[in-house]
Amino acid sequence: MFLVGLTGGIGSGKSLVAELFRTHGAEIVDTDRIAHQLTAPQGAAIDAIVQRFGKHVLTAEGALDRDRMRAQIFGDAGARKQLEQILHPLIDVQARQEIARSSASYAVVVVPLLIEHGGWKERVDRIAVVDCPEDAQIARVVARNGWPQAQVQAVLAAQVSREVRLAAADDIIDNSGALADLEPQVEHLHLRYLAYAANLRTIGR
Repeated sequence: MFLVGLTGGIGSGKSLVAELFRTHGAEIVDTDRIAHQLTAPQGAAIDAIVQRFGKHVLTAEGALDRDRMRAQIFGDAGARKQLEQILHPLIDVQARQEIARSSASYAVVVVPLLIEHGGWKERVDRIAVVDCPEDAQIARVVARNGWPQAQVQAVLAAQVSREVRLAAADDIIDNSGALADLEPQVEHLHLRYLAYAANLRTIGR
């Protein structure tokens, strides 16, 4: 299947863009959604996370307390790497299964840290970056999550720069404006990806 890796910084609008691709019939494989499933109560990653980090990183319901875990691993590269070693193989298996089951012409794999961590970067056929100015990212996350501005800025500082992300892009989706400006960009790329997918089926991998 023709694969598009969709990425962007925090608050850039990846989920909104993914939903627009979904309305055109694309298969959407959201690695963050999969991570939420794996870390829900009795999720496949919970036992390993508790063994490594302790029960205090769970909510009363038994799900991963993402805010508490974020605070624990932020600035601790070793702890963050250990969490990734638990989650990434499980995410990878489920994502591949979703792709294999799909009958869509192409799949959009949403990977927030696609540029930072590779893996999917080498597997996808195109990298599509959702882009907007940093001040817009900050405003959106503050409004959506209720985080203080300094916390959003710290997350942005831990991600690759806007310039690095854009340099890695095959396709750039500008989400600095209104939804009406976003929709035609997605439709244009959808038609392009359909053509790429049809060509891939013709020549084979």
